[in-house]
This record gives sequence, structure tokens and C-alpha cells, in this order.
Amino acid sequence: MADPYSTLGVARNATEKDIKSAYRKLAKELHPDRNKDNPKASERFSVVTSAYDLLSDKDKRAKFDRGEIDGDGNPSMGFGYGHTAGPGGFNGGAQRGFRTEDFEGFGGGGGPEGIDIGDIFEGLFGGRSGAGMGGGRQRAAPKGANVQYKLGVSLTDAATRATQRITLADGKTIDLKLPAGVEDGTQMRLAGKGEAGPGGAGDAIVSIHVQPHPWLRRDGDNLRLDLPVSLDEAVNGTKVRVPTADGAVMLTLAQGTSSGKTLRLAGKGMSRKDGTRGDQLVTIELQLPAGDEDLVKRLDGWHDPRNLRAKFGV
Repeated sequence: MADPYSTLGVARNATEKDIKSAYRKLAKELHPDRNKDNPKASERFSVVTSAYDLLSDKDKRAKFDRGEIDGDGNPSMGFGYGHTAGPGGFNGGAQRGFRTEDFEGFGGGGGPEGIDIGDIFEGLFGGRSGAGMGGGRQRAAPKGANVQYKLGVSLTDAATRATQRITLADGKTIDLKLPAGVEDGTQMRLAGKGEAGPGGAGDAIVSIHVQPHPWLRRDGDNLRLDLPVSLDEAVNGTKVRVPTADGAVMLTLAQGTSSGKTLRLAGKGMSRKDGTRGDQLVTIELQLPAGDEDLVKRLDGWHDPRNLRAKFGV
């Protein structure tokens, strides 16, 4: 069994922030989608995820630090009773994945059910017999396996946290509300939606993949858009329709708006983890018609008196 602190490369007194930061760095590096031809990376990803699952749970971390559970989250072999399952001691615990509070997805926890201390003492002192070497200790029945799903989400749906409908392996459909701050690679846990097992069903782990948009692009919490405008719109000023993740809105162009100017649409950007949204930044692109003889005639004899390149010293 691996030491979860060593697996994540953090000290035993590491803060929650340190643990989360170390995990995200490793998960990004080892994610199966980035290492399709490297099965060892996928195995390492699973080990790192299991370590994070334990250390990010305050109760599990405390139990591990006290020696009550091992690095796999299974009860330690106190009192010397019970039987082992190979070199690692007890096994058969539920598979682990991502926790709800880390990714703001759906609820449910992983890991084996707790051992009743009363069972141990009853077995030791004749109250109730148990299997194995005379101990009364009983381990929880293992849950079924977790099931992995991939969910493609449009950039606009990620920005607005639009409800997504998915079909599970059993044919049932459910509606998912995307978590605040969702981004590419975010994982959501659906408790009890995995495979059936003696100790109950495992969980469904849904990996979010945010798909690119034809003209909107993400820039941190903001969205960016290059907006083409005509010469007369820029010179005279006007109102133009601008696409956003929430639908088209009207944007006012002041008279003499220059190409390259960036205007801000507040609250039209990506979802943040605190429930707010970033902005949409609209950059003006002045587009002149090629070979427009009428425009050439209208500008005949006119020139801009400003030295627009004076700052360059050329």
C-alpha cells in the first residue's frame, strides 16, 4: 500500500490547498486522455486519485494519521485478529474516484463502510464469533465497481451551466446540472449509479469535456469574441447585435470606434466556482471593402492629418 503523502509529493503537515494543488498538477500530467499510449500513466493516475481521495477527506486523513486505516482507506489490522487478503492486509473496499465537494458535482462518498468497534470486542471476549482466526472482526461487503462516462459539453453550456441529459449503462436517463466553475476535465460523481455489488452499487464518474466554439474562445473566466464592423458603423456609431453564451445582445458602438478597441459585456463570461460569471470581451475588427470604387471616390482628396505612427519614431 502506498503512502498517500508520498504519492502526492506533499509533507504530512500539508494544507488542504497544498494537497489540492499537488493533485491537480499530477492529474493534469497523468490524465488518461493525455496518455492514451501509456498504460503506466493511467495506472499512476488511479493511484494519485486514490491518494487524493483519502487526504482530501478530513475524517479519512485523520484516521490514516492515527494509524486506524491504511493508505488504501482500509481498516488497519489492530489487535492482530481477522484474516488478511494478501500482502496489503484488508482489501475489497469500494473503488475510489473524485469527491463531490472537490468538483461541486453530485453527492455521495466512496470508500468502505466503517468497522464497529463493538464487533471487535465482542469477538475477542466471546460475545460473537467471527470468520477466520477466532476474531469477531467483520469487514464491510464490497460495493460494485465505479463506471466511467465521458460527457461532451458545448462552451456556451459550460458558461451558463445548462442542464445536460445523459444515458447510463442501464438505459436510464438523468439530467445533470453542471457545477459552478466547470471546466474541461472536471469530474462529477453520481452516487449509486455504478455496477451492483454485495455492499451496494458503485458510483458513476462523469468526466466533462468542454468542446470548442466556432467564434467564442475562453480566456480564464472571460470569453472573447472578434467582432467585424463596417467603416460606416465605426465612423458614424451604431448599435450592433453581438452573439453571447446567453444569446444575442445589442452593443453600442460610439462614433469613431477604432479597430482593435475592446468592449466589455459584464457577466457574459464563464461560470466561476463562487457562482458568479466572468465577462465577455468584444474586440472590434474594422473590415474595409476591397475594390469599392464609390468609397475611393468619396475619399478622393481627403487624408487624415494625424501622425498615427509618431510614437514609433519612423
